[in-house]
Amino acid sequence: MTYWWLIAVIALLSYLLTASLRRYALAHSIIDIPIARSSHSVPTPRGGGVAIVVSFLLALPLVGWTQEVSFPTLMAVGGAGALIAIIGFMDDHGHIAARWRLLGHFCASAWALYWLGGLPELALFGLTVSSGWVGSVLAAFYLVWMLNLYNFMDGIDGIASIEAICACLGMCLLYALSGHTGLVLLPLILVMAVTGFLCWNFPPARIFMGDAGSGFLGIILGVFSIQAAWASSQLLWAWLILLGVFIVDATFTLIRRLVRGDRVYEAHRSHAYQFASRRYGSHLPVTLAVAGLNLFWLLPVAICVVMFGLDGAVGVIIAYVPLVALAVKFHAGELEKAHATQGSA
Repeated sequence: MTYWWLIAVIALLSYLLTASLRRYALAHSIIDIPIARSSHSVPTPRGGGVAIVVSFLLALPLVGWTQEVSFPTLMAVGGAGALIAIIGFMDDHGHIAARWRLLGHFCASAWALYWLGGLPELALFGLTVSSGWVGSVLAAFYLVWMLNLYNFMDGIDGIASIEAICACLGMCLLYALSGHTGLVLLPLILVMAVTGFLCWNFPPARIFMGDAGSGFLGIILGVFSIQAAWASSQLLWAWLILLGVFIVDATFTLIRRLVRGDRVYEAHRSHAYQFASRRYGSHLPVTLAVAGLNLFWLLPVAICVVMFGLDGAVGVIIAYVPLVALAVKFHAGELEKAHATQGSA
């Protein structure tokens, strides 16, 4: 039995919830006020990502009742996503010490991995690697990094939504082409939940996502990728390729800041996409460029991995090389003052 009508309902619900959250934020002064390290210049309501969370999670019981998705997968996705959303919501409305946030992140990751069965064997450079408990530990760190990098990359209008939509639609296409149609439904539900929110978040944004939404997207996309690995390790590599814009920018920036001795949890504007938005004077061209990179570069590479036998790890390297070049070009991880000084010299 199919319930594709549910897809349209989720998009509408997300749209209406976002509108309600915007009114609530305005009425209760839950506003993101621009500061020196902000990438926006107009006070804007925040917390709209809760609409994505609620719309997606409300769909899971129905999906489970119809047995379209297995119970362990629903527990992994729903439990981990809900916990991260709660932590993000609390942090949006107050402050949670970094160590407690991190503990919660690892708890959510451990929960997801328990229900998924850990990390399966992976094909790596032509070899089959059985990871065991070491792989599960690495997978936990991977999930924690995914949810945090998504939070870091949610810094300009529409970018986090566009990345999630492009990655999920790309994987839905690859699932269909490779015969793994049973994996399509959850990413498609997430696409519609994000699309309803994007109607309010597309540049110029009328509401921001907030930590509850960005962290939720990061952990859910990470869980989707590990779920896919159990069907085929090539599908995991495809997820890593399609999420490459965020992974490369966030990781390159983090490494550069760590080497310099910066406090990595301190707010900053040194990601490549932030430098790019200031260079072009607008968020829109950068957000559209992310969509273009996904459609015209990353998706073709992912198709080569899943459909034409390109080694997954090799595919990741091929996909990431131009992204690293872009990170260097747009000064990812550099000090903003130093960059400005160099530009005026």
